Amino acid sequence: MGNFIDVNGVWKKFQTRSGEHVTALADISCQVQEGEFVCVVGPSGCGKSTLLRIIAGLVPPTQGQTVIAGTPVRSPRREIGMVFQSPVLLAWRSVIDNILVPAEVIGLPSGQARRRAVELLELVGLAQFADKFPSELSGGMRQRVAIARALMHSPQILLMDEPFGALDAMTRESMNIELLRIWEAQRKTVVLVTHSIEEAIFLADRIFVVSPRPGRLSDVLDVKVSRPRSNRSRYEPAFIELAASLRGYFENMHSERMQ
Repeated sequence: MGNFIDVNGVWKKFQTRSGEHVTALADISCQVQEGEFVCVVGPSGCGKSTLLRIIAGLVPPTQGQTVIAGTPVRSPRREIGMVFQSPVLLAWRSVIDNILVPAEVIGLPSGQARRRAVELLELVGLAQFADKFPSELSGGMRQRVAIARALMHSPQILLMDEPFGALDAMTRESMNIELLRIWEAQRKTVVLVTHSIEEAIFLADRIFVVSPRPGRLSDVLDVKVSRPRSNRSRYEPAFIELAASLRGYFENMHSERMQ
């Protein structure tokens, strides 16, 4: 594996309505290898989602650049799929027709696209729900549809912004297992933003720790929990030790901010 995503000296500043300039990200540099699963963790408002949008080409950096497979990112790219916290499904379209949206946008032949959509429904375990509508699905099922839709155009990179943040704890755990199963089958390069320390450890090869605003990359941690992972992995010493270390780090960070 080689570096696939290179974030080089990225800064992002926003101007508020009052004219004040706010620095969301300060001099972020990091690399993600092809096929790697990386999680980004940090306190609310530290710029995690902004970083993800810059990698996706949805937001331009104020300074610095992101390079994917040797090419600078200046706009959204076909090799990137994006999953947000809300599935944002079209209520009037069936499950399979929601998954087909990217194929329609980029003009894939309809027969080929439909075969791909059926394969993805199988992959996310929703083959029997192809003709249902979003209102007929649970929250976890809707998010599975969103993941299938993001994979529709066979992207090499999957960017996920708190994809399970709105789900209850038990559904979230089952979706973590589901996502690992999909990743193991597809081996996409995944960058996932989460507030959950346990979720990050359970999913990731490495964890990028972002400091409070302005967001800086304060640490990069290897996750030494063995793969393949299951709920039993949460009781491995490596998992427990890393969770305690990260929790202590954020508690110290919070204490310093309050002083």
